[in-house]
Amino acid sequence: MTNQTQFSTLPNGLTIHLKEIHTAPIISTWIWYKVGSRNEIPGKTGISHWVEHMQFKGTERFPSGYLDREISRTGGIWNAMTYLDWTTYFTTLPAHAANISLEMEADRMINSRFDVDEVERERTVIISEREGNENQPHFLLGEAVQEAAFARHPYKYEVIGLKDDLREITAEDLKSHYQKYYQPANAVLAIAGDFDSEKMLGKIEEHFNQIPQDNIESPEIQQELPLRGEKHVHVTGPGETSYVQIAYRAPSASAKDFLTLTVLDSLLTGPSSLNMFGAGGTSNKTSRLYRALVESEISVSCHGALQATRDPYLYGINLTVHPEHAPEDVLTAVNAEIVRLLETPVTQVEIDRAIKQAKALFAYSSENITNQAFWLGYTEMFDHYDWFENYVDNLSRVSPKEVMETARTYLSPDNRVVGFYTPQES
Repeated sequence: MTNQTQFSTLPNGLTIHLKEIHTAPIISTWIWYKVGSRNEIPGKTGISHWVEHMQFKGTERFPSGYLDREISRTGGIWNAMTYLDWTTYFTTLPAHAANISLEMEADRMINSRFDVDEVERERTVIISEREGNENQPHFLLGEAVQEAAFARHPYKYEVIGLKDDLREITAEDLKSHYQKYYQPANAVLAIAGDFDSEKMLGKIEEHFNQIPQDNIESPEIQQELPLRGEKHVHVTGPGETSYVQIAYRAPSASAKDFLTLTVLDSLLTGPSSLNMFGAGGTSNKTSRLYRALVESEISVSCHGALQATRDPYLYGINLTVHPEHAPEDVLTAVNAEIVRLLETPVTQVEIDRAIKQAKALFAYSSENITNQAFWLGYTEMFDHYDWFENYVDNLSRVSPKEVMETARTYLSPDNRVVGFYTPQES
């Protein structure tokens, strides 16, 4: 699955990961910044995502629209994402045109513009995006559950931010946030594809060496205390369907229990993809909750959500309620299945199947050059690259005993928030 990877660090602190893959004349370049909603404070929620948007407004060297045309002309793609712990920008281009990526990322690391008129136009775009999300039941329910699950940690806020904050953030706020976090010592440059590592490193040094390093002082992160009993939230909104979301406090991705919870997730709901960029899929029809709820027509669907994060986050179980049932029926059925899991030890056969499914989804998420480049940088946002290299072997070592211990630790009602979404029409 993996080729040899070269690691280096420039004098200004920029971390570089290079992986030669000569299966196709393509190079995928990702630059990751260790800044996301985790680094935001009340009153400035959503600012990391907004700064990401402003990176596409151009610089003096590359005016707005220029790079769109150049990358489209080569047949390449480019985009960006902001999440809890990070912001990332990527391009995948024909190998002969890959220097565009280095020039662009080095330039906008220090020369991005925050024109007041452009900021106001983008304010309208982002608030419209937020309002569009508010028409989606899953967003409304997820936001309510997330806020209830955390009292102090910034993980309590959606990445897009609160609407009141989006109305008040200024161009100067955005520029200050950008200057604080968009610097070499806070970034990982990950490149995979058809290149010579020595020559590529020389090009990187040419473009990035002169960018100065500065101290990074992030706000103190308020770590969470354990939940003190089960919480319930009730949300109403548009639509005709009811939903249930059950969110358990979960370990950080670097914790040993995370891998065991990955297997438990595969056992309960089918495997979750850890690759947020793109992955294949596997069936969850052999999972316990699918058989207990979907096949018996208590729910229409169920799936788990386990994300790799720097700090402890959430393990979610998301269910669509069958029209003939109420949300409370779904929760009762889930509770019964979890009690059965805790009272009847899982078998090695079940564990082997769950591990096989998790491995398959992981393989799908790593199969092309763009995904390989994704993993090169992504793991640095919560751990180190050897997390990726050792993932399959470590997963294979998970035992039934460890799964049971993890289930008892995390699947307690006192460790969860339960959210019910019911449509206004009902």
